[in-house]
Amino acid sequence: MKRLNQFHPFCVSHRCGDSIGICSGPLLPHTGFLKVFKMLQLSTVTLANQTESTGLMRLLGVAFPGEKDKNEWEREQEEARRRDHRRIGMDQELFFFNDVSPGSCFFLPKGAHIYNTLTDFIKSEYQRRGFSEVVTPTLYSTALWERSGHWEHYSENMFTVTSEGSQTYALKPMNCPAHCLMFEQRVRSWRELPLRWADFGALHRNELSGALGGLTRVRRFCQDDAHIFCAPEQLEEEIVACLDFVRSVYQVFGFSFHCLLSTRPTPCLGEPEQWDNAEQQLERSLQHFGERWELNPGDGAFYGPKIDIQIKDAIGRQHQCATIQLDFQLPIRFDLQYVGQDGQLHRPVMIHRAVLGSLERMIAILAENFGGKWPLWLSPAQVMVIPVGGNSESYAKQVVQQFREAGFMADWNDDQGATLNKKIRSAQLAQYNYIFVVGDKESESGTVNVRSRRGKQLGRRPTEEVLTSLTQLRDTRSNLDEF
Repeated sequence: MKRLNQFHPFCVSHRCGDSIGICSGPLLPHTGFLKVFKMLQLSTVTLANQTESTGLMRLLGVAFPGEKDKNEWEREQEEARRRDHRRIGMDQELFFFNDVSPGSCFFLPKGAHIYNTLTDFIKSEYQRRGFSEVVTPTLYSTALWERSGHWEHYSENMFTVTSEGSQTYALKPMNCPAHCLMFEQRVRSWRELPLRWADFGALHRNELSGALGGLTRVRRFCQDDAHIFCAPEQLEEEIVACLDFVRSVYQVFGFSFHCLLSTRPTPCLGEPEQWDNAEQQLERSLQHFGERWELNPGDGAFYGPKIDIQIKDAIGRQHQCATIQLDFQLPIRFDLQYVGQDGQLHRPVMIHRAVLGSLERMIAILAENFGGKWPLWLSPAQVMVIPVGGNSESYAKQVVQQFREAGFMADWNDDQGATLNKKIRSAQLAQYNYIFVVGDKESESGTVNVRSRRGKQLGRRPTEEVLTSLTQLRDTRSNLDEF
């Protein structure tokens, strides 16, 4: 009965003989639908508030309508294991975790390259889309969180620090209250709107240790977080611009996506007319946007409706990353106002917006989507130069330096004990996008013998020509392997 609070305001119970279970379902009408089984786990059962086993056993498994469905599921599971970002992160030395800081990622140089490249990508879009980057503190007095309402609803998920004088501070789990402080810092005019502020500040959320898993659920993370303060009549145009931002970024990654319009939940804050108007504006924005979308009734936040964007990765899995969220409450709580054209004070509309979402989680999704085969522009291992005999080592170093000066992640293999084939195979396993083999002929002619990661030989080409071609592939964020 203690579990009933988890299902507020209602719950569903199912009875089979003397057994009564509380679950949300759905359940099948009868077991005749279950033809094929796959057992996953067998474990003992320990009930709540008991330290000893009850002697009961828990069977965890999956059932299928037929053998074909089971085989397909097993193939999908094996492919997911092969693409697991935790394995890729270890094999490619991208990141690791340590118990001294649970749920906080240590990005190694190659992982940091991916992290910074994603950040630079979004920042380049900010410049042409009218966003201004801001930097805000990490630690705040609880007075801020009480004012924003987060202390009442979210304090159990926040890390707190008590200083001298018993003053309590908390690490920020989100940026929005700080941006509200920046808006109210002085009188704002309608001429300044819309204000688009972006923030890459580190966020901390006290996730349960059992919920932590790789990069997908962490305690310390960064988002491509932004907040837009605009006049009500600017809202629809801003939403369409945010959706276009999402589409342009996801096209670079090759993601297909669809949108969900999440409407008012029960209970919610604000007047019904306010919700109706906001939901209608979001719907018009989605219709104008032109991509596939569907209604998700009752799944909005209690403080405003939202648009969630779900992407599909290379093996068909759905991920929710981007979100565009309206907020009626923070402008009221912080009494945010601007002077309108009529000289009167007006309340701005606030939009929470993220495209990648958590950078850590997006890196996990991309690692699994590409299976560790990063496209050139994002890759932490772009060029491997392999010298072959003679005096080619000095030329190999020269080529590596030339590409590094152009901003590429370039290395060379000077293992004297390895054969050429072994060096090439090693570079392919390390997922270098391109392998340059250089010998005396290449040294004399200023060329490199190029082969792609997939093993296709592209032949001997002038080094400058190759550098120009790869620079174009990188700077256009192309996902092509050949040039």
